[in-house]
Amino acid sequence: MKKSFAGLFVAGALLAMMATGCASKPSAAELKQLEDLKAEVSSLQREIAAKESEKAALMQAIADKAAQLAQCEKEKALVQERLKGM
Repeated sequence: MKKSFAGLFVAGALLAMMATGCASKPSAAELKQLEDLKAEVSSLQREIAAKESEKAALMQAIADKAAQLAQCEKEKALVQERLKGM
């Protein structure tokens, strides 16, 4: 009798858990939290895109400065060669 009662009790508990687990819906607070998280993700993605754009602009500026430096080095070497020839 105890085995059948324990088995019935466990089966009833499992059935109750399954019934409540399948029927539960997100609460208004949970939906609000989800929307807030979605908005935060969207905001962070926009911020990442802006930072990547800024990074690309800075990398281009570095490349331009490096090209200017290389040109100055060439001109400096040319001037030094001309000075040695005098």
